[in-house]
Parts: sequence; C-alpha cells; structure tokens
Amino acid sequence: MIKRLSKVSIVLRVLGATSMLFVCSGGAFSLAFWLTKWFYARHEVDWPEYVVQLVNWALGILFLIVLIGIVNLTTGPRQRAVWIEMMDALKRMAKGDFNVTLDRDKKYHGQIGDFIQSINDMAHELKQVEMLRQEFISNVSHEIQSPLTSIRGFASTLQREGLSLEEQRHYLSIIEKETTRLSKISDNLLKLTTLESEQQQLDPKRYRLDTQLESIVLACEPQWLEKELELELGLEEVEIVASEEMLSQVWVNLIHNAIKFTPAKGSIKIILQSVGSEIKVRITDTGIGISLEDQLRIFERFYKGDKQRTRTADGSGLGLSIVKKIVELHRGEIRVNSQLNDGSTFEVTLPVN
Repeated sequence: MIKRLSKVSIVLRVLGATSMLFVCSGGAFSLAFWLTKWFYARHEVDWPEYVVQLVNWALGILFLIVLIGIVNLTTGPRQRAVWIEMMDALKRMAKGDFNVTLDRDKKYHGQIGDFIQSINDMAHELKQVEMLRQEFISNVSHEIQSPLTSIRGFASTLQREGLSLEEQRHYLSIIEKETTRLSKISDNLLKLTTLESEQQQLDPKRYRLDTQLESIVLACEPQWLEKELELELGLEEVEIVASEEMLSQVWVNLIHNAIKFTPAKGSIKIILQSVGSEIKVRITDTGIGISLEDQLRIFERFYKGDKQRTRTADGSGLGLSIVKKIVELHRGEIRVNSQLNDGSTFEVTLPVN
C-alpha cells in the first residue's frame, strides 16, 4: 500500500511540474506574441513570415528565461538556507550529536519536506540507539563491579594473619562463587551478542521435543527434590525441526527459574501440546509471581524485576533475554501470564518446522 501511494505521489509531482512548465512557457510565448503584434501594428516592418515567427520564438525564450530567473531569485536564498541547515544537521550527527530537530516548513510538501522529515526520523532513531548503548554499558559495568568488589575485599581479608583454616575456606568459597558469577555473566553476554548479531547458526534437525523436556526435568531433579516440589508433566509425543542445543537453553532457563521462585512444597506443571502447525510449551509454577509492571520489561537485558525476586536468587538479568532471542530466531513467540503471590505461566509457541 505504501509503495503504491509513493508511486502515485511521484506521478502527481511529475504532472504538476509538467503543468507548471507548460503554463510558464505558454505565458512567456503569449506575451512575446502580443508584444510583437503590438509593435508590428505601430511600425511598418517588411519581414518574411518565418523571420517574424523566429523573432517571436526568440523573444518567448527570453521571457521564459527571465521568468525562471525571477522564480530562482525569489526562492533560491531560502532553499539554500534549508540545504545549509540540513548539511549542518548531518555533520552534527556524524560527530555523534543526535539532538537534532529540523523545523519542517509547512510550505515544503515535496521532496525537500520528505528529506527534512527523514533527517528528523534518523536523528531520533540514532538517539534511541545511543541511549540503549549507554544503558547497556552502565548495566554491564554495574554487574561486573559487584563481584569484583567482593573478590577484592575477601582477597584482602585472606592476607590477614591469624585466620583459621575454616575461615580461609569460607572466604575462598565466596571468591570462587563470585568468580563463577563473573564467568556466567561473560558467557551470557557472549551468547546474547552472538544471537543478536545473527551469527548463530540454527542447525535445525528433527527430534523428539517431549524426550528433551523429560531429560531436562530429570537433570534438575536434585534442585526440585531439595525443595520438595511436586512436578506434573503432560507431554504429548511431539517431533520438531529446530536447533536442539539452542532450545535446550530455553527449557533449562525457564525450568530453573520456576524452581528458583517457587517456595518449598510448591508445584510446577509442564505441558507440551501440538496444535495444528504449532507447538505449545507451558511451564506453570506456584511461585511468588511477577507484577504487571515487571511483565512488560522482564525480557529486557539486565532487568531483574522487583526486590522480592532479586532477593530470592542471584542472576544477571540476561537469561530471559537469551530465551526470547532464541525463540524469535525459531520464528516463535514467548508470553508470560502471572500475578503476584499466585504463580507464573510462561508459554512458548513454536512452528513444527
């Protein structure tokens, strides 16, 4: 529809320019005709007919040139000022200044107006990208600074004399934990960067999705047994063509989150269904839930939600961002439905092929 409208717009502009040219030409040659006719009527001129017509034509061309010159003198300085302003705006954006807004004169409805609007749109989009970049750097710095501070502090404590062997082991275990956390942040950042740059190859193959989910649940058995959680599986026998390794990251993350945020003796239900050409996986828990405000941002990078959730378990806020990106690479979608203190349901929809 947009392409069609743009073609109509181009045709109308061409017709308008052509009509204007005909009007100007007709006016110039009409003026030349009536002026020479008036002159010939008052002065006796014995010229051949073709010479008379030639004079009329030359005078018409002269009037047309004068008319065009007058139009240029009238609109030229203003147009040059607009072009200078646009060039200055582009130079500022090239140097990293995206706080650029050009006033679109209502008189410029044609290509100049569209060009001005394009510059404003580009400046707005680049400004948004720059804000996201700065936020990303700030979040990474914050996430890395916290474990580094702990490592530095406990390493300094270990240098004190008189520490018992038990105290040394305790501090060393904390340093090891923080180092593992740093490594996990780095690994998740690398995964997310690779996924977002679309360098990750899907390598799809046909496999049993229900078998994969059962294996992941069994691998998590120590965690859910420790909290005495009740697990209910409703898995249809479903085959899917997808990247088995990448989807494994999705299920591991969602199931681990369900175990983390579900209190002891709670329950988790995992449902797998094939509906037409789609496959739906629902993971429901009876955990602490997610507020509506957090649900709108839960898939953003480094977003950790409310304090109740961040106190419950450590995390970098990258897991769900990776999950969402993997699902999107498989042309699927992920949704969350939750209420505070009433559990959460994450539903992943994927195409069969």
